[in-house]
Amino acid sequence: MASRWSPATLAAVHLLTLGYMAMVMAGAMIQMLPVLAGTPVPRPRLFAGIVHVALVLGVLLFAGGLLFESPNILKLAITMLGIGLTVFVVVMLVVLSRTGNWTDTAIAMALALVALGATMVLGLTLAVSRAWGLALPNLSLADLHPAWGLMGWTGLLLAGVAYHIVPMFQMTANYPQWLVRRLSPAILLILLAWSFVKWHGTGAVWQGMGLLFTCMLGGAYCLLAGITLNLQRRRRRRLPDVTLEYWRVGMVSVVLAALVWISQQFSVLNFPQSGVLLGVLAIFGAALSFINGMLCKIVPFLVWFHLQSRSDVKGEVPNVKALLPEKAQRQQLRLHLVALAACAAAALWPTVFSYPAALCFGLASCSVLWNMVGVVGRYRNHANGSKLASRSVGT
Repeated sequence: MASRWSPATLAAVHLLTLGYMAMVMAGAMIQMLPVLAGTPVPRPRLFAGIVHVALVLGVLLFAGGLLFESPNILKLAITMLGIGLTVFVVVMLVVLSRTGNWTDTAIAMALALVALGATMVLGLTLAVSRAWGLALPNLSLADLHPAWGLMGWTGLLLAGVAYHIVPMFQMTANYPQWLVRRLSPAILLILLAWSFVKWHGTGAVWQGMGLLFTCMLGGAYCLLAGITLNLQRRRRRRLPDVTLEYWRVGMVSVVLAALVWISQQFSVLNFPQSGVLLGVLAIFGAALSFINGMLCKIVPFLVWFHLQSRSDVKGEVPNVKALLPEKAQRQQLRLHLVALAACAAAALWPTVFSYPAALCFGLASCSVLWNMVGVVGRYRNHANGSKLASRSVGT
């Protein structure tokens, strides 16, 4: 973690952002689109299978090409990632365009897809430059790509999901209407303006405009985080909730990441490891906290829902807490917090904390995997048990 540009760091970051985050977010969009926008994805199994296979192969090849510095492997990765991401973005935008119910969440999801398309184009341009040894058209691409991926694709999808999920699952009041109507379009417009300045900007005037748009973007996400934390503080249901705590960690990390990003614009506040720390806060502290927290809530709920809706399932269906016990969720959260602290320390003092951080992160990731596999296993055990019982009764 000594530098954000080292091959190992780039490979690890893309295994997280493409191999984990993008796949969970894509799957969530496919699952939620019929509910939130009233437009189901046609042939969802085939569509999801194509995207999933292309992304899995693409991200593994991409990480391998970076680690082994192999242009040929990178070229294969570019092809697979280009296919998977293009199919996903195009199909989802076409499906969304057919909706007759343009809710604030649907608008935010559409804008997030546009941002994902921009992230893909910028990222593939960087990858082509590395694989074919071509000069970059503009050095700002190295900053534009992660900005569109985190503040565009990830941030806008987070906002759209939060408008619906936070009041429903965390028992809070609704977000203010002025926020849900204006925040997502405003973020995309400011990100476009920031990107234009970043592309063309040299000189005091351009730098001043860049600082202004940086503060506006950081401020927009701080506003979303502050309002979310306030809604959670005033929520109607006071019982402990692991997902709520994950989201609180994520929102605090959003604020800290925004402050670090803004501080980078001032030479007196900037420091060599600030870029790595920013990545830890934005990716691990914010994005992974939201995703892991929602997995604890959504996966058991979907399993319970499918068991309830299956006509061949007999007997009492286990409730959500039985599918993923509170104790397992809380243990997962503790490991997540330890790993986050260790990774933040490794960003600041890489020679001391890199290996402990990697160990902590591995344990936290294994905890998530163990819990998700456990939920799926309980689903299969209950469904198969019901089938066997039905057959024995029939004979």
